[in-house]
Amino acid sequence: MTQRLIVHAGFHKTGTTSAQRTLDRYRKQLAPHVQVVLRKDMKGLCEAARRYSVSRDPVDLGFVKYEAALVLEGLDPAQPALLSSEDLSGHMPGRRKLRSYDAAPTIAAAMVDAWRQLWREPEITLTYSTRAPQPWLASCYIQHLRATRITMSAGDYAQAYENSANLSDIVSRVRDACPTVRIVSNALEDIGTDPLGPAHILLKQANVPTDLIARLSPLPRANEGLSPEQQATYLALNRSDLTNAEVSQRKKALP
Repeated sequence: MTQRLIVHAGFHKTGTTSAQRTLDRYRKQLAPHVQVVLRKDMKGLCEAARRYSVSRDPVDLGFVKYEAALVLEGLDPAQPALLSSEDLSGHMPGRRKLRSYDAAPTIAAAMVDAWRQLWREPEITLTYSTRAPQPWLASCYIQHLRATRITMSAGDYAQAYENSANLSDIVSRVRDACPTVRIVSNALEDIGTDPLGPAHILLKQANVPTDLIARLSPLPRANEGLSPEQQATYLALNRSDLTNAEVSQRKKALP
């Protein structure tokens, strides 16, 4: 019996939330065919990956392996499992002073090592969603506007983090770090027009029956962007003298 793992490990702002909402919404329908494991089901592993992306401490990498093993221990080896969380590549660049996803290859290799120690001969697919640099940088900036007190303009942010947008390079480095694992990369521009979005290709990788996939209804688009006027409002709040609590409260009240 071949034990199969499909691991959707990144990246942020490439349709991952839409994919995960679809997987969560139809978890019961998918259950006879694939075990769905999302961020809420593997909080320890996601936190360990984020922590290591900042610290680069071997001890924290050990926790990545430990938590990866715990996730696998909770799965049925007789059924394929589909794991999906962008946090498996670490924090988004721009958080915690990170400039890129350069910890992602090491995190991936650590998870693969843990899984291969626990299961005899798992068939592992690491799959990554990517996006063209400029739209990706613009989407990341909006996320930072919403979630942090970033004070840079959109243009300054795009210039400062230009090198972080080479997602294909990170995927290539994952391939180097995990040479015996199948690595799949899909650009959002190529798969985003599918009615089910990025979730469709993940379900196909998990060999979910085509007729079941066809019966799944698309969900409304997640994480809509901000208009220029809305971005200006968020930026003004971030640059204000208000406390963090006050800024957070006002952001929550925005449409």
